[in-house]
Amino acid sequence: MLNQQQILSEEQRNRLDWEKTEGMIPAIVQHAVSGEVLMLGFMNQEALATTEKLGKVTFFSRTKQRLWTKGESSGHFLNVVSITPDCDNDSLLILANPIGPTCHLGNSSCFWPAASDWTFLYQLEQLLAERKHASPDSSYTAHLYASGTKRIAQKVGEEGVETALAATVNDRAELTNEAADLMYHLMVLLQDQDLDLSTVIHKLKERHEKA
Repeated sequence: MLNQQQILSEEQRNRLDWEKTEGMIPAIVQHAVSGEVLMLGFMNQEALATTEKLGKVTFFSRTKQRLWTKGESSGHFLNVVSITPDCDNDSLLILANPIGPTCHLGNSSCFWPAASDWTFLYQLEQLLAERKHASPDSSYTAHLYASGTKRIAQKVGEEGVETALAATVNDRAELTNEAADLMYHLMVLLQDQDLDLSTVIHKLKERHEKA
């Protein structure tokens, strides 16, 4: 079950305009980490209550004419992180962590292949995580992991210096290239240390709140 910080407050729930939407509120589901829009469904009051109780996105299926928990047959559930109403209280935004692909076609999103730049970073991070266990001969990334933490950290240092140098001479093309190299090697280092970008982002958010 979701905690009180994640579900709708009683005030928010009472403000939902079910009459305006004829008892069926549209709910947009977004990946809680990558920001990718996963799917759109509709909820009646029972579906919303079930979603909050189970912590798994549950819609009212207009074709099946019953409640439908996404993943009930495939196991590809959408685990809810938060639920937020819009300013008119007639639609919902649900942040969720998907278990497996969301689309029945096997894609990460029902709107695939549309993806933002931030979504690409998440997808790259997932690929780098997979390469940790691959043969060193299969790719540069796998070879880098096999070379050990010291070598990976050294590459981050080298790319950091080269990025700074490119900036000092105002070479925008080279700065772009070096910054891409730096980000890539930093992401590899984080994966090597069993960390991810979300951990870094949360730290930045903590500092922002204290600023």
